[in-house]
Amino acid sequence: MYGCHDDKLVYPPVSGASSAGGGSATATASGPATLSASATSSAVACSETPTTFHLSDGPYENYFYSDCHGANHVVVTSPRDDSNLTIIGPRLIVAWPAGNSGTLAFFAPSNGINGTLGIKLANGTSDQPLSPVYEAANSSSLTGNDRVGVSSLIEFNSSAVMTVAILGSIRTIRDYTEGPSILIPEIQDAIVISEIADGGVLLARVWLDNETSTQLSFTPTGDAGPIKINNRSLELEAGTYNFSTSFDYPQLTQLSAAKVLNEQSQDLITQSPDQAKSLSFLSYSEKLLAGTWRFLTYFGRDSMISLLLLQPVLSEGEGGAIEAVIGAVLERLNQTDGSVAHEETLGDYATYLAAQQNKTDTAPQYDYKMIDSDYYLPVAMEAYFIRSSVGQSRASPFLAKQATVNPANSGLSYADLALISAEKIMNTSAPFAQPGGQTQENLIHLKEGQIVGEWRDSTYGIGGGRIPYDVNAALVPAGLRAIAALSAAGFFPEHPEWNTTASEYAQVWEDSTLAFFEVTVPAADARSLVTSYTQGAGFGFPSNVDNITSDVVFHGLALEGNNGLANVKCMNSDDSFRHFLVNSTNQEQLTAFINQTANNILAPYPVGLSNPVGMLVANPAYGGEPVYNANFTNNFYHGTVVWSWQMAMMAAGLERQIARCTSSSVPDFCSDSVVSANALAAYNHLWDLIDSNSNLLSSEVWSWEYNNGFEAFPLGALPPPAGSNPTESDIRQLWSLTFLAVKKAQF
Repeated sequence: MYGCHDDKLVYPPVSGASSAGGGSATATASGPATLSASATSSAVACSETPTTFHLSDGPYENYFYSDCHGANHVVVTSPRDDSNLTIIGPRLIVAWPAGNSGTLAFFAPSNGINGTLGIKLANGTSDQPLSPVYEAANSSSLTGNDRVGVSSLIEFNSSAVMTVAILGSIRTIRDYTEGPSILIPEIQDAIVISEIADGGVLLARVWLDNETSTQLSFTPTGDAGPIKINNRSLELEAGTYNFSTSFDYPQLTQLSAAKVLNEQSQDLITQSPDQAKSLSFLSYSEKLLAGTWRFLTYFGRDSMISLLLLQPVLSEGEGGAIEAVIGAVLERLNQTDGSVAHEETLGDYATYLAAQQNKTDTAPQYDYKMIDSDYYLPVAMEAYFIRSSVGQSRASPFLAKQATVNPANSGLSYADLALISAEKIMNTSAPFAQPGGQTQENLIHLKEGQIVGEWRDSTYGIGGGRIPYDVNAALVPAGLRAIAALSAAGFFPEHPEWNTTASEYAQVWEDSTLAFFEVTVPAADARSLVTSYTQGAGFGFPSNVDNITSDVVFHGLALEGNNGLANVKCMNSDDSFRHFLVNSTNQEQLTAFINQTANNILAPYPVGLSNPVGMLVANPAYGGEPVYNANFTNNFYHGTVVWSWQMAMMAAGLERQIARCTSSSVPDFCSDSVVSANALAAYNHLWDLIDSNSNLLSSEVWSWEYNNGFEAFPLGALPPPAGSNPTESDIRQLWSLTFLAVKKAQF
């Protein structure tokens, strides 16, 4: 048992206030500046011990605090000796899963010399630096919600100026940190800065809904003088300050580590405490969140991929993690065309977007531009409702639920929404599956006007391609196979023929799509291309061309790319989708495909995908055009970098294929001594890379530097590509926690 701290929360007075954005001293752009005269946090006890942990990824220090009232993630950024000072500066972020909300404060050294100001949290008298802020809802609350947050001590090694503060949405914060430096006037002008007791300063803002509020305060301790307000900036002496930040938005229902993991996997709480706590921080009975701090909201693709990889350890049944994922996807489906929502925007940023559309609305908004998310839904449903005994027993009551989250789906049941989604997949996949229909035109394209549509959703992630490899060669056939299995089990009674039709469609897609994307580079050409690429890259790493002893084969990222590229000839890791999701029966094709994947995993970069820091998701060495070197580098989000979950999916996929060699239906590659040995060698080598980078596996993405050898390096700490903005990695990403379930098999 523990009690919340009895911290004093002092709200802005009616007079004497200074607006952070030049607004009125007594009123904000959204509502009155005075929220209440004063308030004291209540000592309301939670029945369970709070969950706390600290993760370091220099120059980012991450602190977590969760209890029965809310969840908090504090990120303290302080430059190191090796930091690029054009990117890294002193910064404090507090991120909250509820509403994808948060606060940000940027600081600069008073002397103007970048790199001289350092900040850090101080433990004070506690074993960990964070303390909860909690105030029960009262009559002065505009929302009727509890006020929750976090406080701590923060140390400044020299005098500082708080140059920018943002209070409200993580999306607003990202607009500034990634924007570049975009500040929204109607949000900034609503911040009111006030002097409070003991030389402190309070920043407070009422959201655009005219009800919810966020507050951030700094109060000097004994070794620091009073804070000075200078227009929209704060001046702080060297020393220690108490900071406190809170908000009163409806909270989510967090799943503890014990509740997000199934009974058989409870030992992971002690075996992998950081990962189990991180999974809990991102897991709620309403939905699972994609990552922290940057993506604390629903992402359909991320949550379903995570479900599929984590399924052996996730809790089942009503109130469990698996049903939270599938339910969240169905709730947010676009019932007009069957598209699965990619991302949910809610809270203050949803109100802001509505205002840009001349609407007064606080309802969540949904992004439906992705094309890959649709196909994960039937795969996830089949994995749970068909393959799990608990899922089988839960199918009827679960699908009978009525949608309540997306107002547009009011009156529809989960079964109705699942049917709408499946009908879209059947209708869009039909033209390619018809006799003579195997043409490029009938493949699945990105949506009109969109430059992204699958997991490589950055500007140049698939080289400007319109027809993605992973969607067409893996996700479509996998989705069709799942629909066939669900239909055979009695789902979709409106279409009993799908049991046969979907299976027939899947066979055509499995057998006929790879050829559209295949790239074969003769050995001599491959050596020349890799040599040229190595010289042009300018890092000084070896070309490793002695490893090229035969033709190099891979499948391009997409068709119809930028600069007139018919096929985006960038070697990539997306074979993982097909290995994990598709059990192909075209024996000649399967044998060649497994051998190709194995060769590319075993070959060292820049010949293949193997790098001491992990399996790279892209290698542009064989493109032969300047656009490849420009768009796929070590500082691009989907460039020559490592994504943890891609290694997990590749490992799980290769395991599934190799395990078929001991099944009742043994594929031909198992009796090919060269290919089967190659596949096993690639599997073991991949696990060597995974094990040697185990300290990085739970983070979203990482890159490398070359200093007489490859060294792992945070992507966000590298200078961004010309014309681009820095891309910071999340310290914890939902699908990067999949190694809780993906373990090395012994063959």
